[in-house]
Amino acid sequence: MPTHQPSIERLIAELCPEGVGWKELGECVAENIGGGTPSKSVTGYWNGNIPWASVGDMSISGMEISSTRNHITNQGLKNSASHLIPKGSVIVAVKISPGKMKITNIDIAINQDLRGLLLHNFLNNRFLVYYFQTINVIGNGTIVKGITVDFLNKIKIPLPPLPVQEAIVKILDTFTELEAELEAELEARTKQYKYYRNEMLTFGEEMEWKALGDACDYVDYRGKTPKKTADGIFLVTAKNIRSGYIDYTASREFISENDYSLVMRRGLPEIGDVLITTEAPCGFVAQVDRKNIALAQRVIKYRSKDESLSNSFLKHYLLGDRFQEKLAKTATGSTVKGIKGSKLHKLTIPIPPLAEQERIVSVLDKFDALVNDISIGLPAEIKARRQQYEYYRGKLLTFQPL
Repeated sequence: MPTHQPSIERLIAELCPEGVGWKELGECVAENIGGGTPSKSVTGYWNGNIPWASVGDMSISGMEISSTRNHITNQGLKNSASHLIPKGSVIVAVKISPGKMKITNIDIAINQDLRGLLLHNFLNNRFLVYYFQTINVIGNGTIVKGITVDFLNKIKIPLPPLPVQEAIVKILDTFTELEAELEAELEARTKQYKYYRNEMLTFGEEMEWKALGDACDYVDYRGKTPKKTADGIFLVTAKNIRSGYIDYTASREFISENDYSLVMRRGLPEIGDVLITTEAPCGFVAQVDRKNIALAQRVIKYRSKDESLSNSFLKHYLLGDRFQEKLAKTATGSTVKGIKGSKLHKLTIPIPPLAEQERIVSVLDKFDALVNDISIGLPAEIKARRQQYEYYRGKLLTFQPL
């Protein structure tokens, strides 16, 4: 438990020992303000100085909105159903992402899919947003989900005394700040990783170059889709292949053990083999890290023909911008990009001395583990922090009613 928790328990024991009162949200709101969209066809309504928010602006990370994608003019605000919501108010979506909340860090205009809530002073705005993160607001509608203002107003919320609300907010703010710091570090490390990868994988004409098909044995797993089963041999599809690794949680499909030899008759995958997707998505790369997996269509497997090329070096090079740019130029298709195996095999890769390959792999593997590994890297730490935050948020925001 956090070190702050005993003080929370003391506050609750002192200020609300018998439980807390609950009120409908509408009873806690001094003013519930609607929004609208200025006409797009009228000159002078858009590209002004007033930030104008829609549901899309609610997807930003963090609790507060400090900027918006679109701006309107005073004339656009005046001649539409939009209203200006003052700084410090709560904005809540009533359509598309019903129940999603943010706090305005600036004065802001809103569209018709949002409501602006000016709260009474007995409800802390951050406490309200944290509480709404713990409930599932289910809207009506088959394509676009939505809730009515009346439905929103009737949602019941706990109302512990303000000192309790503020103490809870302080703890949860600490968790969110730690997570934000980790996410910022992950973003910086990812940029650093890509920079070093591109620097280390840039070679001139003096280097030996070979076509993929000449440097590697390959298997193109095209053809009929195998029959799926409830369990058995894990089937790695294009959905499972991510940025350098196989994500076994992205899609869980299996084939029968009895069909394995037939499905994989062109060649069995071995640990270290390099996989690349040819379509939907195109150019995603991973390295085989376990035995007894099957590979689906739209996946090509490469394995170095001899010791002059490290499979791990090959993986990193295929992930790099230089190769991905060549692949993008060779791929075809307007909506869904794809590449034929015959063209992919002709794309060239460098063959530096093996010692240089091993040095590059050693450096890039460390970066890769830091930014991508979901068991030991920054993503794992972020996941652990998020789980810890959600656990304490649930405990801190569960109250015994009076």
